[in-house]
Amino acid sequence: MMTTKKLQALYGLKWNPFTSDVPAEALFVSPKLEHFVHRMEHKIREGGFALITGAPGLGKSVSLRVVADRLGALRDVKVGVISHPQSRVGDFYREMGELFGVPLSPHNRWGGFRALRDRWNAHIEATLIRPVLFVDESQELLAPVLVELKTLMSDCFDSRSLLTAVLCGDTRLPERLAAPALSAIDSRIRPRLLLENASVPELAAFLHHVLDKAGAPRLMTPGLADTLCEHAAGNYRVLCGLCSELLAAAAEREVKLLDEKLFLEITSAPVPHARPARASGKDPRR
Repeated sequence: MMTTKKLQALYGLKWNPFTSDVPAEALFVSPKLEHFVHRMEHKIREGGFALITGAPGLGKSVSLRVVADRLGALRDVKVGVISHPQSRVGDFYREMGELFGVPLSPHNRWGGFRALRDRWNAHIEATLIRPVLFVDESQELLAPVLVELKTLMSDCFDSRSLLTAVLCGDTRLPERLAAPALSAIDSRIRPRLLLENASVPELAAFLHHVLDKAGAPRLMTPGLADTLCEHAAGNYRVLCGLCSELLAAAAEREVKLLDEKLFLEITSAPVPHARPARASGKDPRR
């Protein structure tokens, strides 16, 4: 296992840039994500639903971290994160109460409903800013919980939202929201961040960013960087996986510079030897 001390000694890295736990300030923010964050900064004054969605490995969790970090740094913004999206309605209320400092009883849902709304109304009156709720893996939310969340957020005959809810999930989430039972939620979602396969230049910009932030912009040759981006199939997770394997192999061999030769050595599989023909007792010329 690579230690930070070894990475620092060999390459001058402050941390492993290819793992999921890099510091928030080092996360890569694409122009598309920056635009989404800008819209969210305005949305916390009006509330409602927002959506982040995409296939695995395209940056949903990173996008959620960036948005949560940016909004959480704003004055008077109260942020909550649902940690168990599979909960039933009673457990959902219990978790919401813990997040927003309201003691709730699952046996008194009406009391919890009123207590949460009173707390949010008081916050809005004092700050003019809606609290923000983040839900990762939102495709796991039960339909009754989603409907309850919509009802909980709505005020004044649905003319005002008391909360900003950011739903984040894979490609199953838009399909679920398109169902008739949840279409009322789907129609209210603004803004939306749809993550798609990254282009090679986008992957290259990401790779340059993470290496620079980690303190080793010349860790690999330009040729290797191009090769890795071309082999990543537009997926940031695949790219990080390739880079992580190369970094581990380089650290084990104490190679100072990652290059195409190392990539070929790591990815090339040995050619299997042909099995000798089994003796059949027959003349092969026949």
